[in-house]
Amino acid sequence: MGDVTSGTRTTGTGRTSAFDELASLVRPLARFLTTRAPEVVTGIAVLATVLGLLALAGAAANDRSISANPGYAQAEVLDGSTFARTVVRFTVASGETVAPEHGVFYPSGLEVGGSVAVEYDLADPELVRVAGRSALDQAVPLLLGVALVWALLGPIALWLRRRRAARGGTGG
Repeated sequence: MGDVTSGTRTTGTGRTSAFDELASLVRPLARFLTTRAPEVVTGIAVLATVLGLLALAGAAANDRSISANPGYAQAEVLDGSTFARTVVRFTVASGETVAPEHGVFYPSGLEVGGSVAVEYDLADPELVRVAGRSALDQAVPLLLGVALVWALLGPIALWLRRRRAARGGTGG
């Protein structure tokens, strides 16, 4: 009896080639990416810009909450801090010890075991920042990062667009 198929290729042993299946799934995506490469690259740059602006807006909103109802304390920088967060522990006015799960905002330059002045939201002590620092301190590095993304991806998108136009593609 011969090999039976249901619209997929089979090998001589009657089994479907996994590579052929994967290729048939990836081929439409690859075709789209090659025909719309300039738009994809520009979209990535726009996405990075939007995410950067949202991060800055979120930091400003947290700063506003802290500034509207501020509490002040001396915090200890704890072990377990990473690049993504710096863990601190401090005592609030009620005597409760707080170690915010997400760490302290604007932690640059803090060392484990050190002590740092912090400001926190009295209504939500999990919102804590290093005293005297704000979202504006992070705006310049963030904007430089967004500018770097555009400096790298902008010329690539233009080159891809010109290349497509020279081949007679759409959107020239």
